[in-house]
Amino acid sequence: MAYQLTFWGTRGSIPTPGAQTMRYGGNTACISLSAGDGRLTILDAGSGLRPLGTALMSTRGRTLSADILLSHTHWDHIQGLPFFKPLSASGNRFCVYGAAQEGVPLEEILRRQMDPMVFPVPLKALAAGIEVQDIVEGEVPLRDFHVRAFRLRHPGTTFGYRLSPVGGGREIAYLTDNELGPGGTYPVSADWRARLVQFLAGADTLIHDAMYSDQFIRFRAGWGHSTPRQAVDLAAEAECARLMLFHHEPENDDETIDALLTDARQHARAVAPKLVVEAAREGSGFAL
Repeated sequence: MAYQLTFWGTRGSIPTPGAQTMRYGGNTACISLSAGDGRLTILDAGSGLRPLGTALMSTRGRTLSADILLSHTHWDHIQGLPFFKPLSASGNRFCVYGAAQEGVPLEEILRRQMDPMVFPVPLKALAAGIEVQDIVEGEVPLRDFHVRAFRLRHPGTTFGYRLSPVGGGREIAYLTDNELGPGGTYPVSADWRARLVQFLAGADTLIHDAMYSDQFIRFRAGWGHSTPRQAVDLAAEAECARLMLFHHEPENDDETIDALLTDARQHARAVAPKLVVEAAREGSGFAL
């Protein structure tokens, strides 16, 4: 199955609109996967979900349906959901998948995000059909993709996903908010790194957290993020063909991300000469 991947939000932590972030974008995490039949799979619901919704609503005369996979429920990964216009149209249907947090079911978390104390429209008032499903590590049954979830090293229960088209085709892995370095204490097994490499082995495209520079991460150990060079090393171990650096630090302007990308490519030439390394740009995409 051929499909199109599009980045609608590539930033981490908080939206950063402005002249200094125009090339790589200021919206937070959101990616769409479309096979061209009108149905979508969406990865995360950061503020990038809002422009995706606007684009979808520009096509009138048909109902929409999508599966939305949430990596976790920190603000920058769910803040676009209340502003996703297709949720206000009857006949549209969406299924949201993600992990419960500290015993609180995912649906309750999303309801709290739209509580009248902090948002004027409650989740139950939206016109579209919305189903919310808690998931755990392992298989996630979707219509268009065989999906596997893998626990990442990040505060809270955070999942990375490997997606394989049901009809066959190139596979992608989406691992944002993941600490590859030694910092932090997380409830993962001692062989976590080996299992992660096995989980990713042979995937065509790896989209991975690359939030901090090698210098800055020393002050952010335990915050649940990685560097571009660490992401390159992982892609090399897993023998991926392409690496997309993702979840850009909000303080980094376009020129800073350019420099991080240049350094990551230089590192890749030493450890994985065939690896294609790019930095994810809002509005860009590619066919798989």
